[in-house]
Amino acid sequence: MSKIKIFSLGGLNENGKNMYVVEVDKDIFVFDAGLKFDSDRNLGIDYIIPNFDYLIKNQKRIKGIFLSHGHESNMGAIPDLLELIPQLPVYAARFTMEILKNDLTEQQIKKYKLIEIKAHNKINFGKNSIFPISVSHSIPDALCYVLYTKDGAIVYTGDFTIDATMVGNYKMDIGKLAYVGKQGVLCLLSESMYAEKKGHTSPNNRVSEFIREVLNRNENRIIATIMPAHIYRIQEIFDEVCNTNRKIVIMGKTLQKIITMAIKEGYLKINPKKIGDLSNIHEKNVVILISDEKEKPFANLERIIKGYDKYIKLMETDTIFITEPSYAGIEKRMALIMDEIAMLGANAVSLSSKKHLLHHASSEDLMMMINLMNPKYYFPVKGEYRHQYANATVAEQAGIPKENIILKENGDVALFINGQLSPTNEHIEVDETLIDGKSQEDVGDLVLKDREMLGSNGIVIISSTLDKKTKQIVGGPEILTRGFIYVKESQDLLIETKELARQVIEDNITPNMPRVDYSKIKTEVREVLGKFFYKETESKPMIITVIQEV
Repeated sequence: MSKIKIFSLGGLNENGKNMYVVEVDKDIFVFDAGLKFDSDRNLGIDYIIPNFDYLIKNQKRIKGIFLSHGHESNMGAIPDLLELIPQLPVYAARFTMEILKNDLTEQQIKKYKLIEIKAHNKINFGKNSIFPISVSHSIPDALCYVLYTKDGAIVYTGDFTIDATMVGNYKMDIGKLAYVGKQGVLCLLSESMYAEKKGHTSPNNRVSEFIREVLNRNENRIIATIMPAHIYRIQEIFDEVCNTNRKIVIMGKTLQKIITMAIKEGYLKINPKKIGDLSNIHEKNVVILISDEKEKPFANLERIIKGYDKYIKLMETDTIFITEPSYAGIEKRMALIMDEIAMLGANAVSLSSKKHLLHHASSEDLMMMINLMNPKYYFPVKGEYRHQYANATVAEQAGIPKENIILKENGDVALFINGQLSPTNEHIEVDETLIDGKSQEDVGDLVLKDREMLGSNGIVIISSTLDKKTKQIVGGPEILTRGFIYVKESQDLLIETKELARQVIEDNITPNMPRVDYSKIKTEVREVLGKFFYKETESKPMIITVIQEV
């Protein structure tokens, strides 16, 4: 009896953090390991990755992790994963592998096992095998994966769009996809991000004409923000700049490395004379390319707007060009950025999310993939639950029986026994790991609660000094506040705070006592002052007590 389990450690009912697991009997195959950028809900958090406990526990059964392409939402968590499981085999196409190597170097990960693969070359794993197929996306060497089992194929599309003009390293091999479909597909896992959009994504993913218009209408300096590794868009920008007398300056170490590598390996075709340097950034006819690294969207642009950037100072004659349409999760942040630019008197241009699309599959693209694959079961992945639901509706319209469409959330298991979907309540424990800066450790809820308390109510520090021998108070208590009250107008409150703190300390010490219970004093100070502050101000500041002996 064969048993197949399919579930997600991230990527369902959310944008990003994609990680899908397929268990075929005892063998585990993992598809993608992405991150997602944090909203402002988690203070100070740069990005979020899946919790890897399940993989760590079952690492000996993992045959490999297979990356569909080089975007952060699909491979951004690999350095963090390899820090925990360095022997894990990672399979990826050439361009994806080059980006990954750069990420590993930046995060100083030295132990890893990387295996470069080519589209349409089968990889055998005993009774099972993996067959990668090239698909069209905004980055070269994007892959769809076919996992062959004795019960039929499990197909994970990755991100794709159907666009006949995308050739070379972007070309989708529709013939290979149709061939797989004829062999028999047990389950198709297909992306959902644009499932609500009618028609095909193409030609709305191509924006050369709009870029040309922006270049022609704005004669002064242009600062263009681009998503990292969106090579197709970068090529469009360079193609249009080459028809003008402008130069492009590439800012940021990561973006420079990616573009340099893409040019060297033949993924970008660019006239080197059009690439400027720091000496050109103040020129009138320059286009400055910026991007974010593992930070919140528009972080680099925000630094420029606030005047914190080391090299670029925003001028009223500048045009800020946001070269990607907004998507779910960043609309609010993008609107705030546009407002800030307007207040500074600079011009701002962005792509319309209605007219211009990213390189993801819209409803007709999804239907075409379903017709090519002709799957027995359909599993919408990648996107918020409403996107998954819309994808399910598309599949039903394309002829997939409703009972064969699988809608799940992270951790929910779809179980197949002998090629048939079987009912199960099995659920894999899933969680998120919050990453702050370069730390590989989970920040955790307690730290976030402290940050929230500090941000909303401030901090009060009580410091006092005791005589080492007599244990009597010889200094303080002194009160230091930050973000709690306006000190000049709250002297009476501070005087009463000192008296309450002094009273608590004195109640817990006696002359010449051998040892003072400092933890008890700190707890009582926090309780007494916490009630007092809430009664007087209706605020709950963080209270820290510092007591020393001299």
